[in-house]
Amino acid sequence: MTAPALVLGPLLRYVDAVSAAVWVETAATAVVTVRAAGRSWSARTFAVHGHHFALVQVDELAPGTVTPYTVDIDDEEVWPPANWRFPASAITTLAPGAPMRIAFGSCRTSVPHDAGGNRSHGVDALRTFAVQMAARPGRFAWPDLVLFLGDQVYADTTSDAMQEFIRARRDPDEPPGEELADFEEYAHLYGLAWSDPANRWLLSTVPTAMIFDDHDIRDDWNASLSWKREIEQTSWWHQRLVAGLASYWVYQHLGNLSPAARARDELWRLVQAHDGDAELDLSDRLDRFAERADADPASYRWSYCRDFGDSRLIVVDSRAARVLDPARRALLDEDESAWLDERMRGGFRHLLVGTSLPFLLPTGLHHLEAWDEATAEGAWGERIAGLSEKLRQALDLEHWAAFQASFRRVARMVTEVADGRRGPAPESIVFLSGDVHYSYLAEVQRTTGSRIVQAVCSPIRNPLALPLRSFSAVLSYAIANRPSELLARSAGVPAAPLRWRGVRGPWFENCLASVAETPRGLRLRWITGVIRNGDEAHPDLKTIADVTVTSRPVRQQAMRHR
Repeated sequence: MTAPALVLGPLLRYVDAVSAAVWVETAATAVVTVRAAGRSWSARTFAVHGHHFALVQVDELAPGTVTPYTVDIDDEEVWPPANWRFPASAITTLAPGAPMRIAFGSCRTSVPHDAGGNRSHGVDALRTFAVQMAARPGRFAWPDLVLFLGDQVYADTTSDAMQEFIRARRDPDEPPGEELADFEEYAHLYGLAWSDPANRWLLSTVPTAMIFDDHDIRDDWNASLSWKREIEQTSWWHQRLVAGLASYWVYQHLGNLSPAARARDELWRLVQAHDGDAELDLSDRLDRFAERADADPASYRWSYCRDFGDSRLIVVDSRAARVLDPARRALLDEDESAWLDERMRGGFRHLLVGTSLPFLLPTGLHHLEAWDEATAEGAWGERIAGLSEKLRQALDLEHWAAFQASFRRVARMVTEVADGRRGPAPESIVFLSGDVHYSYLAEVQRTTGSRIVQAVCSPIRNPLALPLRSFSAVLSYAIANRPSELLARSAGVPAAPLRWRGVRGPWFENCLASVAETPRGLRLRWITGVIRNGDEAHPDLKTIADVTVTSRPVRQQAMRHR
């Protein structure tokens, strides 16, 4: 049987009012053409380590329109496939003045969607959404964007299918074992993540934006200087890191960029400038780029910012731009902090900050992480420092709270925006996050200015083990707050610059969340998938929480619950 010319995609990536980017992976060198409304747009593929990719820029569209499209490879239609049972893929451009709608979540493993996979990993919330949207497209409004907040792929905890691929090409008894080793294995992993028909249809029809987290590279990536020094002693880490960042640029980051930002990207300029007869092979340049991006994070920015009408979305890299030197320890280096500071401005109805790691953890966990950072850096002596470092890595205590200098700096930015000192105060400032494998809603306790909210949606499909659920639940309730705060203060951690409390949650189900502008305020909704009558292939949607963050001047702190 002949292998399909279209390996992966199409993925609908950056879409604005008049243009769209369509990404594909092909089986060979080719010209890829997108056809819509009697017009066509084409791009040649470029190669990376034997794989072939194209990003087709579709332009001169009308705002607020829905345009079905097809994809050709070398003038042969390959999308939609023969006997395709889903609706036509379509490009929906943004409409001026339309209310913003964004779906978001993180942490999604790629295992089968059968009874066994659903039993071990739960029902895939993203696939549930896709199945229901395809079956009943009028039930919910399409989101303008699905924002994936990290861990789209797990390079360190691999599935049976991924392990089978690894065993076929190398000895898993040799390092790095059943973890990923190189670009070829990352390419296979992305194929597993994005090839399920329902999810593939959704990704071809709803625009997506993405940012990495640790498991895209490895658990605890850049947790501390000790972690970095230890991992760099292995024989395989350098190749993993280069492959992880190189594949991330191709599979995830490139499609995050607007046409203007893409035109400034050094690698994309090479693709656009190539006019030879042979396909451009970007492998060596991309690998060198990945090496430099790791060695000098200021040389490249993974963060990005988008405005949706009168709302702004800032997506922050909370992994690669860290400073691990204990004397200057920061979650964001000076360059990244300055970039964020410049974009944290008022004058928007809503200001959204996407960061894979929750900015506002449950307060019990926040103070525990602040204490651990202080003691790991020597507040209680050398012996306790070693124990605290082990605890940091064992329990993943390396969120914003464990980088107190950065936490306080961003808290100051947020407070200034909320108080109207950086332009007219927004109705709300909302952190959108994932990572922790449970979902919740928290709010900073304020009576004036913008409402400051933390919304977490995690996992899409990778539930937390039961013992860790109990640990997380305890730290999510007020009973844990005062003891952990006293513990942090005893290690010299100053009082937190913000006071916040949990509003809803935690929930431990697989979830996909959404945030939408409404006349009453910002509506936040969490959904999960449930199996009815044993129909594993067609899960139904269940709403876990539906909350509207009303705008001030609402005197009471309570939110409106449905």
